[in-house]
Amino acid sequence: MKPASSFLGVQWRQPSVLPGFGLTLGFTIFYLSIIVLIPLAALLLRPAELGWSGFWSTVTAPRVLAALRLSFGAALIGAVINGIFGLITAWVLVRYRFPFRPLVDALIDLPFALPTAVAGIALTTLYAPNGWIGGLLGPLGIKVAFTPLGVALALTFIGLPFVVRTVQPVLQDLEREIEEASASLGAGRIKTFRYVILPTIAPALLTGFALAFARAVGEYGSVIFIAGNMPMRSEIAPLLIVIKLEQYDYAGAAAIAVVMLAVSFLMLLVLNLLQRWARRHEEARS
Repeated sequence: MKPASSFLGVQWRQPSVLPGFGLTLGFTIFYLSIIVLIPLAALLLRPAELGWSGFWSTVTAPRVLAALRLSFGAALIGAVINGIFGLITAWVLVRYRFPFRPLVDALIDLPFALPTAVAGIALTTLYAPNGWIGGLLGPLGIKVAFTPLGVALALTFIGLPFVVRTVQPVLQDLEREIEEASASLGAGRIKTFRYVILPTIAPALLTGFALAFARAVGEYGSVIFIAGNMPMRSEIAPLLIVIKLEQYDYAGAAAIAVVMLAVSFLMLLVLNLLQRWARRHEEARS
């Protein structure tokens, strides 16, 4: 509540530093309308030109379904990998001191600062059949560049910072006394992590997972070079949208975008519900 002052028996509320609720709410709605709601409304209205039958035939075309499966599947794989190794990376950066630690910590943010096209070219150069790493994997029968595996690799690369930077502050605020108390009660390291540490960092871990997944679904620049862009095999949905735009099929491009928007929204909704459940479970335990 805002502090109040009294003058001649009349209570006066102290003015707030920020404007009132009505003004701030109006500005928020206006800003969201300009930035988010109006573009989304235009995106939802454009496929109406096709009619329901045209919309359905567009989004269920074999080439479109293959691109959607690759985009969401590779994004999910990349987010899962980042959820595991991003947690390990954040743990090492918080709990250990080693040479060149500031350099390693700075390298985590490299996918944020690096242009996505540059990242795609670099990954392609490394993992191409004649690249430094691709040349070593080739004799083993492993081909990365120009395959769905290369798409998953690129999406993993650009999503790692989201998990690390989301989990890292939570680990820094986690008191070591809790782990020591668990150990004093006879719990081993696995039980301490399972029942003490993991429930505490679960909301942050789910948030990082959701951010990495959402970032990977719409990724374009770092994927088109390493994917090979072969229809029905290594063609992602954002590239298919660009192809339809170049063919002046704006309604078809919007139809694919609507499907991606709907699936992404449903998956993020489920993740947010899981995140809320994890927070309530942690509050109930504490």
